[in-house]
Amino acid sequence: MTYEVLGGTLRIDDIDRKILAILGENGRESYSALGTRIGLSTAATKRRVDRLRLDGAIQRFTAEIAPVALGWTIEAFVELYCEGRVPPDRMAEMVATIPEVVQAWTVTGESDGILLVRARDASHFEKVLGHIRTHPGVSRTRSAIVLSHL
Repeated sequence: MTYEVLGGTLRIDDIDRKILAILGENGRESYSALGTRIGLSTAATKRRVDRLRLDGAIQRFTAEIAPVALGWTIEAFVELYCEGRVPPDRMAEMVATIPEVVQAWTVTGESDGILLVRARDASHFEKVLGHIRTHPGVSRTRSAIVLSHL
């Protein structure tokens, strides 16, 4: 199957999909173990992973760290409502200046964007929310604090 990506076309077959699924669960899986699971040699597996990285199917390898290990005890989704038409690049510039915003998306529906915000505690979250609300172009926000992960 082929997919359009920035700069070209990405071709992914069933073996590539298996590689992506396994690496999505454990990005530290060795080429040897990965090859055993998908039925390829270590060298062939490495070549496929390298191609998937070069083609943009694998964007990065990262560690998923428990937020509490970094002192973040509050996690919240903040819906962002903007005045008039605020282009996505302007929203991206705004959220890039707020380190507590760990992910951000433009969305369809009533809100213009959704932010994932992490804070040390409720007081810190309130300050971050105040900073977001006073940013030019933001008309209002609506928040939902995460109680638990399912």
